[in-house]
Amino acid sequence: MKPIKSHFVFTKSQQNGIFLLVLVIIILQAIYYFSDFSTGSSSEGLTQQEIEGFQSEIDSIKLARAEADTVKIFPFNPNYITDFKGYTLGMSVEEIDKLHQFRDENKWINSAEDFQRVTGVSDSLLSAISPFFKFPDWVIEAEREKTQTKTTSSFAVLDLNKAEAEDLQTVNGVGEVLADRIINYRTKIGGFRNEIQLKDIYGLNYETREKVQQQFKVFNNEEFNLININRAKVLDLVEVPYIKYELAREIIDYRQLHEEINSFEELSKIESFPSDKIDRIQLYLSLD
Repeated sequence: MKPIKSHFVFTKSQQNGIFLLVLVIIILQAIYYFSDFSTGSSSEGLTQQEIEGFQSEIDSIKLARAEADTVKIFPFNPNYITDFKGYTLGMSVEEIDKLHQFRDENKWINSAEDFQRVTGVSDSLLSAISPFFKFPDWVIEAEREKTQTKTTSSFAVLDLNKAEAEDLQTVNGVGEVLADRIINYRTKIGGFRNEIQLKDIYGLNYETREKVQQQFKVFNNEEFNLININRAKVLDLVEVPYIKYELAREIIDYRQLHEEINSFEELSKIESFPSDKIDRIQLYLSLD
């Protein structure tokens, strides 16, 4: 028993050390029990605006990464598509081989339609890559002239002053009502002097008017008599379809006050003058 008892006999300094060690253990246990060592951040401490800001940054990073992974296409001449270029564009091996075979015959592709006809690519692929086709300037100019020639030769241009209602109705957008209005207005003004007078037809919009002017022109087989605005009397000016008696009087008064009218634009100084119709009114007038 004596040897065992000797293990529990401590000096005063040893007893103080044991006491201090126990005290430290108790303090550490208390800290561990009463403190929260959780390292995860709670979303309860973030405002909705901060959360949306973080989400926006994440979305921006994802978008930038997606753009980096996307193959960028630069303008190119489809006549010089290589195997690798065709693969990146989404063409099949068969389509690429057809293109190379066509070029080996010393033939050239001059339009998107030619490219599809030769390679047989789908409409969706053609619409995706054709905006990047870049042909030489002389090819573009030749295609434009070909298109213009084809458009011009597709119909004969008729005289607007001799056209019948049935002729006018051949224009897309011109029905029976508009055709009758054009004929009636032509009769009212004694015949068109210029296609620009189609502006005065009620209900004839810009697009349809452009189509009419492509198929119908005013052929001035004989010169129209112009009224000298610096010598005309009231009754002379009234003959102009756009000038009524009151306006004619105002024009005469303005001319007398200023001695002479030097330009048609000068007429816009008259309060009741229809400035928006000056381009049609001057078809009937002269300055000397």
